[in-house]
Amino acid sequence: MAVNGFPRGVPPRLDPGAGLTERLVELPGGRRLRAVVAGDAPGPLVVFEAGMSAPAAEWVHTQRQISERARTLSYDRAGYGGSDDADDDRSLDHLAGDLAALLDALGETEPVVLVGHSWGGPILRTFAHHHPRRVAGLVFVDATLAEVMSPALARVVAASFRLHAGLARIGATRLIERATLPQGFSPDISAEDRAILLRDHACVRAMRAGRREARQIVPSLPLLRRLQAAGTPDVPTVCLQAGRLDRGTAKVRPLFNRTAAELMAAVPRGDVIVVEGIGHAIPQEHPNAVRDAIVDLLAVLE
Repeated sequence: MAVNGFPRGVPPRLDPGAGLTERLVELPGGRRLRAVVAGDAPGPLVVFEAGMSAPAAEWVHTQRQISERARTLSYDRAGYGGSDDADDDRSLDHLAGDLAALLDALGETEPVVLVGHSWGGPILRTFAHHHPRRVAGLVFVDATLAEVMSPALARVVAASFRLHAGLARIGATRLIERATLPQGFSPDISAEDRAILLRDHACVRAMRAGRREARQIVPSLPLLRRLQAAGTPDVPTVCLQAGRLDRGTAKVRPLFNRTAAELMAAVPRGDVIVVEGIGHAIPQEHPNAVRDAIVDLLAVLE
């Protein structure tokens, strides 16, 4: 049951942040996704795809920055924030299908620039595979690659969401923040924007949605390998990679960044940027690196 247009248990209005506007968009079948839009400049729409367990608010700061130069769109995937739950499994095909349906419902038929963090990267790869002509450019922000996601790591990810859901139930949002952002937020991100992100991320609903998506990691790996081998459309593409070796990543991080570089070498207009001293949470630790990558890509498209 919905209350004031939002799913039960979700506030009737989720403040998207200064300068941003939210709206509920109905997909075929009646399910609704909460979209956040900003900007009115000419040129391609910039679409932000969040990581696993993350809502649209992951991009609140960066979306506002980019909206000064382009139209922008972020959204809560099914089960997050103000979006309805979904009955189907949360496979890459279903997640990418929701993105396509959202753009259709908004009347966005022209090619878009796609920006995806972490698990958002495979979602964008899947969308680009099915709809190559709808892609104007790609920005992968430390996007998940099959080579660095083992079944054991997938189990750890799912377990972390279960633990964080328990912490959210008792109101221990600071512990969730410390676990997911051990280096903290960039000072460029305001206290208001931090509060919006933590409101929609450090909660039971987001962790449950994250666990649903995490269950599909292992089944999705064969598809992700095929998508990586097939490559992306011939459009300007950049991979932003974290440069810091966090605890437990001494072996994985070099493989991660080397694989990203190999994939970009096969893209005619591909580039890799390693953000030195920054970890996986690039949008929160160094949002200006994301901003600059998007702005540079938009300049190429002008």
